[in-house]
Parts: sequence; C-alpha cells; structure tokens
Amino acid sequence: MTGAGALLVVGDVVTDVVAVHQEPLAPATDTAARIRTLPGGAGANAACWAARTGAPEVRLLARVGAGSAQWHERALLAAGVRPHLVVDAEEPTGTVVVLVGKDAERTFLTDSGAALRLCPADWTPSLLDGAAHLHLSGYLFFADSSRELALVALRAARARGVPVSVDPASAGFLLTLGPRRFLDSVAGVGALLPNEDEALLLAGLPGDAGAARAAAELSRRVPLVVVTRGAGGALVAEDGRVTAEVPAEPAEAVDSTGAGDAFTGGFLAARLTGAGPADAARAGCRAAALAITRLGGRP
Repeated sequence: MTGAGALLVVGDVVTDVVAVHQEPLAPATDTAARIRTLPGGAGANAACWAARTGAPEVRLLARVGAGSAQWHERALLAAGVRPHLVVDAEEPTGTVVVLVGKDAERTFLTDSGAALRLCPADWTPSLLDGAAHLHLSGYLFFADSSRELALVALRAARARGVPVSVDPASAGFLLTLGPRRFLDSVAGVGALLPNEDEALLLAGLPGDAGAARAAAELSRRVPLVVVTRGAGGALVAEDGRVTAEVPAEPAEAVDSTGAGDAFTGGFLAARLTGAGPADAARAGCRAAALAITRLGGRP
C-alpha cells in the first residue's frame, strides 16, 4: 500500500464523556472524577491520527445526529480530516461514557445512536476517487444497516483495486456477533488490525494461547495481520507466521482511550507514504504512546 493517494475511513463519530477517577467507583454514592466531553469514535479517531501523522489526505464517512453535527464537523476539519457526515434526522450522535481508572485503563458504556445507522444509501462512489486505501471501523459490522454499507464500500474498493483494512474494534461486540460471522463479513480485506483479545477471539484460541499464535493463525486468512498488545507493542504476521515484533514506545499513561485508534492511524499513514509493515507498526506504536499521555482519543 504505497502512493500519495487519499485515505478513506468509513466508521463512527461519537461524543465521548470521559470520566477519570483515581479511586474505585463507590456504589450508591459519589466518586470524585475529572470529566470532559470530547469528540471521539474509533473511525474518527483513526482518521484524525492518520492526518496528524502524515497521511496526505484523509476523508471520513460517518453518520451523526443533527444536534452536534456542526461541532463534530469543526473538530474533524481542525484535525485535518475532510468529513462527509450524514446527518440523521431521528437519532442523536452516538455517545460513549468512558470510565478511566487509576491505571489509565478504560471501561466503555456505549450508546451507538446515529453511528451504526449508516446504510448503503449513504455511500457515494466518488468517495473513492483518488483514494489509495479504504479503512473500515469494525463497529460497522455490529449492526445490520452499517454492515451492509461496509460491504458496499468493501466491494467498491476491491473493484477499483483499492486495498482495504479493518480494525475489529470490540471484543465484547465480536463475541455477540460471532467471530466466524465477522471473519466471513470481512473476507477479501488485505489487513486486519486487532488487539490481543480480539485476535484470540477471532482465531478461536484460549486466552493463554498468546498473541503470536493468534496472529499467525489469522494471517492464513487475511494477508497482513497486526496485533496490538498495549505495553507489549505489536506483532506483524504474514502467510501464517510472525514476521516482526515491535516494542511499545515508553510513555506515562493518563488515559488509554483511543490508543488502538492512534496506532491504526499512525500505521495507515506510514503505509500510505511507503513504509513496510514493520516500520508502519513502529509508527503506530509512536502514535499510541502519544495518545495515552492525554485525555480522549484524538490528537
């Protein structure tokens, strides 16, 4: 995946309500927290990080509610992303409550709202004009209408010879949908970017099997698999074997929200500018290290 063409991301825009609490949650009473309302969404975050880390042009197709459409559009433009936002007349923009504990790990409460109401009617073939790569947020595959849209985009990209990547996005939602159904849906993509939990689930392996084995197994089905492991860095697998192990960049974690999205954005930006998989994974790790030093999922 090389060249100076655009990156098209199809995914989700949401409003993140991030609550950082130093003490454990106290049931039935108050817990002190630092709370911020920020733009987010896995697809949008990845697009913003790709723009931040050197992708020549980044486009984003997503669906938002009318009440916050202008706010989200301004935030994306300020981040260097060309937004193609479909305004939903019925549902508000998706909202995610992000609970961040003392260890910087996060727990999500998710209301997808308009995000997963993307549908084939929202697709415009011209979105691929001049595109060198299509990236699909895995969240799209967890609802019927957005999954149909993702498949339309995937088929259109393959017809034009545009490579496609997918970030599985959520182990919890994957478990509900079913790993086999997800893998069948993404058949034909060139790169899969799961975290370790998602990789193990998709490979049908127990939790103690290890990321390397999961990456190798998945790369027999998808040509390039890059598994992120948080502080453990990333693994690159091709043709049934691990071809590179990339260490994480040192950083003092404040909030791990969006670290995987930052990795994806950095990885894709590097690939677009000619980097091989291992060097692109290093670029992804650098972006992820920067992401965890700040609140929220955006640069």
